[in-house]
Amino acid sequence: MDEKNMQEILQKAETLIEALPYIQRFNRKIIVVKYGGSAMVDEELKRNVIQDVTLLKLVGFKPIIVHGGGKEISKWVEKAGMQPEFVNGLRKTDAATMEIAEMVLGKVNKSLVQMVEALGVNAIGISGKDGGLLKVNKKLSNGQDIGFVGDVKEVNPKILYDLLEKDFLPIVCPVGMDDDFNTYNINADDAACAIARAVKAEKLAFLTDIEGVYKDPERKETLISELPVAEARNLIQDGFIGGGMLPKLNNCIEAIENGVSRVHILDGRIPHCLLLEIFTNKGIGTAILGDKETKFYHE
Repeated sequence: MDEKNMQEILQKAETLIEALPYIQRFNRKIIVVKYGGSAMVDEELKRNVIQDVTLLKLVGFKPIIVHGGGKEISKWVEKAGMQPEFVNGLRKTDAATMEIAEMVLGKVNKSLVQMVEALGVNAIGISGKDGGLLKVNKKLSNGQDIGFVGDVKEVNPKILYDLLEKDFLPIVCPVGMDDDFNTYNINADDAACAIARAVKAEKLAFLTDIEGVYKDPERKETLISELPVAEARNLIQDGFIGGGMLPKLNNCIEAIENGVSRVHILDGRIPHCLLLEIFTNKGIGTAILGDKETKFYHE
């Protein structure tokens, strides 16, 4: 064997050894993965994400996937001759749109189950309606009624615990019901945060179309790799965080305050971003830490 091939093999071995303390620390711990953005549209990225989550399962983690499907919903709404409408970033959802959204999310859900099963891991797709998993109130947008959009008020995690205990990988579609059993669409970020809080997840990972949290979005070198929750609050108060990152970061802070140890914001367009963030010393996105959490580098 020539020296070049030997070096490549040794580098692979070093990568595996680097992952060992992370596997030991998070073995049998619950990790919630919010799956959305471009990684849901690009077939190659989709395969990468499912491979990542399946590997997490096989090395001893207890992953739960919570998926979106906004781009796919918009496509089918247009096919039905309607125009997608958004108010302050939230989809206005009348009864007809809700019917389409539930059908599309169900289709997405079962396609993800199929991909996980093809890799040899048992998966079960459920919606927030199953077992009363997600109970909601009507969500208003700055006081405006935007239809069947739900705000999670209660999570019943029993069905998730039961599935994890029986060695299944749960894949959750963000649809829930109110007290009158009406069906509501739920923002997938909100659903993932609520579920992570309810199951006291060790980690919550958001796959997004951005690299992470920047102190200055115009300057790529200001990407923050590790962000204690107190500093995250300061960035918001000082006006550094805006746009779509603001509600996402607020969700992260709320999850940390309710028992989640770490929240990761990752660029889902990077192949295998989940493995790189969780199993390598430097990571590639932004990890938001609870005030009592410390860095976990093994160098």
